[in-house]
Amino acid sequence: MVTAVTVCGERREYPKQTTYLELAKEWQGKYPHDIVLVNVNGKLQELHKKIKPDSEIEFVTTADPAGNSSYKRSVTQLMLKAVYDVAGQKNIEKVSVLFSLDKGYYCKITGKVKVDGEFLSCVRERMVELSEQDIPIKKRSIHTDDAVLLFRNHRMYDKEKLFRYRRVSKVNIYSINEFEDYYYGYMVPSTGCLKYYGLYLYDEGFVLCLPVRQEPEIVPAFHPQHKLFSVLNESKKWGEHLNLATVGDLNETISHGGLNEMILVQEALQERKIAEIAHVIANNPEKKIIMIAGPSSSGKTTFSHRLSVQLRAHGLKPHPIALDDYFFDRASCPLDEFGKPDFEGLAALDVELFNKDMTALLHGTKVELPTYNFKTGKREYRGNYKRLGDGDILVLEGIHGLNDALSYTLPKESKYKIYISALTQLNIDEHNRIPSTDGRLIRRMVRDARTRNITAKGTISMWDSVRRGEEKNIFPYQEQADIMFNSALIYELAVLKQFAEPILFGIGKDEPEYPEAKRLLKFLDYFLGIPTDDIPKNSILREFIGGSCFHV
Repeated sequence: MVTAVTVCGERREYPKQTTYLELAKEWQGKYPHDIVLVNVNGKLQELHKKIKPDSEIEFVTTADPAGNSSYKRSVTQLMLKAVYDVAGQKNIEKVSVLFSLDKGYYCKITGKVKVDGEFLSCVRERMVELSEQDIPIKKRSIHTDDAVLLFRNHRMYDKEKLFRYRRVSKVNIYSINEFEDYYYGYMVPSTGCLKYYGLYLYDEGFVLCLPVRQEPEIVPAFHPQHKLFSVLNESKKWGEHLNLATVGDLNETISHGGLNEMILVQEALQERKIAEIAHVIANNPEKKIIMIAGPSSSGKTTFSHRLSVQLRAHGLKPHPIALDDYFFDRASCPLDEFGKPDFEGLAALDVELFNKDMTALLHGTKVELPTYNFKTGKREYRGNYKRLGDGDILVLEGIHGLNDALSYTLPKESKYKIYISALTQLNIDEHNRIPSTDGRLIRRMVRDARTRNITAKGTISMWDSVRRGEEKNIFPYQEQADIMFNSALIYELAVLKQFAEPILFGIGKDEPEYPEAKRLLKFLDYFLGIPTDDIPKNSILREFIGGSCFHV
């Protein structure tokens, strides 16, 4: 018996028992990168499944977002399998995949294991062996109650706690030989697909380096980001101190009545950090221009307001300025490689005028500052005059604040650079990270719907463009900051859940943004929802959900 399907636009007939993996091997030559998943009638699937009659089939490679994520998850399982093989399960208490660092994941091992060059070399060799054996990555579905018992026996206690709060009845378990684990998302079909990765010692652990989707066959060199690591590590320790390292911990705190105290402590920790930054600035009177930069939905506006309050408490007079006010008129905005206005690039700003105005202010000259009218797309002057006195200080907020090409005429000693990002300190479990980009995307989606009348579909559709701008204009300069601030709140996804879910359900199954909406809905389903009543009016989260005491 044969069945007809359409593959890459061509009508073909295959035996009914044919798998998508068999088709992928036949069609690989038409794709420049390795095939790891398949789209069947617009629905993402793993390759081990059998073909369906009259279906439209397109393959997904490691250069596609879903394929690259699948590859990274699968290499993570390969690494974990190799670690347990080399060290022995009895010597390992826990292997934690903690957070992104450079182009990889920072990992730690606790137990009777010495993580050094020799150990990592053995792990790397074992990963190569497993890859060369081309072992199938098998998938089985078990009852959630059985998953709780399974991971208790495997001493993966974070997963045990996670599944106690799962409302679905089934859980998908992936295995490489006898090594079983749970992953949030699809996996590649076998270890033979996993050829590109690197292992580097760093701090008390190691970094698993992974290819980016723009160059999926190249293992990037590891470039240490000491300042970023420091703030990520600090946030991790805050979470551990509060016994809030994973989603299971968060759900347990919510269900056991610890919600209010958790919110108060988290907000107090952020306020203390902002106060410390203000103290440093106040004790350095030469710092006249505070430059705040960070990626989309980091809470830059609320942070600048809260920092200004703390600066006032030190006797200073902060003056907030948005770098967006120095946009060229929209008609003069340069175009990107896709022919669309590039509002993310430095060339969209009138850098010469900005430097002229800031230099004049530093010299005590009275200056009329522009205001950008986003409705008309024009820069306007509305009588906004500034002159810096002894206690006055400028607080500038915009994506290019850390790039010295923006402020090339300003003396280095007058600038204090702050990098802010929502660096999610919470993980799903010990092996499944929550990408910071997911947290920021959900923040932006909720804010766009509330303040800009932009649907979730619209936010998702533009997100790739936003991310490209960040990779080009923000992340290369983050280590140049004098200090970094993490705006993520441990509890925030449990709040954002109730705002994001309704708008995500508004995306139709036939729309190209549906797979991403489905993924985010599955992700949010891990969280118990919490109300907004106890969230302070000055919280960074209020910038996204509404009710802020600031004009944001």
